Amino acid sequence: MGFFRFSSDVAIDLGTANTLIYIKGKGIVLNEPSIVAVSRNTRKPIAIGHEALQMHERTHKEIETVRPLKDGVIADFEVAEQLIRGLIQKVQKSWFTSIRQMVVCIPSGITEVEKRAVRDSAEHAGAKQVYLIAEPMAAAIGIGLDVEEPVGNMIVDIGGGTTEIAVIALSGIVIDESIRVGGDEIDEAILQYFKRHHNLLIGNRTSERIKCEVGSAVELSPELEISVKGRDLVSGIPKVRTISSEDVREALGDAVGQITAAVLRCLERTPPELGSDILERGIMLTGGGAMLKGMDTTIRNRVELPVYVAEDPLTAVVRGTGKVLENVEAYKRVLM
Repeated sequence: MGFFRFSSDVAIDLGTANTLIYIKGKGIVLNEPSIVAVSRNTRKPIAIGHEALQMHERTHKEIETVRPLKDGVIADFEVAEQLIRGLIQKVQKSWFTSIRQMVVCIPSGITEVEKRAVRDSAEHAGAKQVYLIAEPMAAAIGIGLDVEEPVGNMIVDIGGGTTEIAVIALSGIVIDESIRVGGDEIDEAILQYFKRHHNLLIGNRTSERIKCEVGSAVELSPELEISVKGRDLVSGIPKVRTISSEDVREALGDAVGQITAAVLRCLERTPPELGSDILERGIMLTGGGAMLKGMDTTIRNRVELPVYVAEDPLTAVVRGTGKVLENVEAYKRVLM
């Protein structure tokens, strides 16, 4: 009997960029980058989360930083398991704790094999019972939509590795569109733009900072400027350049265009009755990408429907996964 006192229920938003953990009865307890620093010789983890991110792109030949998720799915099985286990250990210090139930959210467009990988990683990290939920469904529950009603809701969840678009009604996903374009793709676009147009080589962390500080999908007034440090590709010497938000917007154009095109495709396939619900209720944006300045305006201009950014879009998915965890029986129908 004593053993069960220490069991807990955990919900995880296992993201390409960040992993968030929710513990039943405690709420969201952790939000850290999905990255692990491992020793090249032993493959043992040296640092996980924030500490590993500090080392990213600054390591020597004995240490390697690995992001186990690529495009929303597990690319490195072993490291993914170390990540889940390591992050849970950060939250639960006691040795006795066992995990009774774990709800993990996954992209709606993943294959059976990829689902299996998520389930196995969770089980190896110590979960007795693993449930899976689709990200857009979790996001809808997280922002307080009643997913059981016979009413259409459209969610656009722009994450690190994927953008998940879904029309939800009656506890199920009616139409879904999953594209492997997200925050990472945007960072990469900025990095390539600097290489091509400014002969400047910058790192991933720098391109992410540029995206967060001056990235936008629409014209800003006033336009912003940022100074960027990188290596000049001609002379090979570190240099500083000042870049305007217009440059960055040009770099992002393609990725933003792909996201709006996917929203349009999803709307074209939506049954007319649900379409009229969406016209009335609008489209909800969640995920980190929803925080890109003017993302909502761009989509609104393109599809001519109301578009809203959910409050605290970064945690919408894990909040929804947590709600499901708090009452698994009631949400049986939305689980996979």
